[in-house]
This record gives sequence, C-alpha cells and structure tokens, in this order.
Amino acid sequence: MKEKVEQALAKIRPALQRDGGDVELVDVAENGLVKVRLTGACRGCPMSQMTLKAGVERIIKQQVPEVTSVVAV
Repeated sequence: MKEKVEQALAKIRPALQRDGGDVELVDVAENGLVKVRLTGACRGCPMSQMTLKAGVERIIKQQVPEVTSVVAV
C-alpha cells in the first residue's frame, strides 16, 4: 500500500510545488491511516488543512481505496 500512496503523492506533488510547497510521506499504517508532512510554503499556510483534506486526502483515497484517513504530522 505504501508504494501506491507514493504514486498518488507523485501526482499531487507538482501542484504543491508550483505554489512553493511539497508533501512527504511519513508513514502508512495497517489500518489505512496515512501520515504526511507538508513542507515549504505549505507548512505555514493558513489553507494547509484545506489542502490536506480537500486535495491530498481526496486524491490519495481515489487512488488507494484502502486509505481511511490522511493526517499531517
């Protein structure tokens, strides 16, 4: 599942990088919880929670249905 999540993040990453940010995978738990770290401009952005849930989590869940939730650490 970790490899599938990495592939999904690769699709999201260019959009984040255009805005000066990025996302890195921290962990994928057996229960489907994915932990990511927002970096660059995304780290301190007031919209980062929206980016995480409406963007990153949505895309990952579409690509990897086993994922239950995505959280930033």
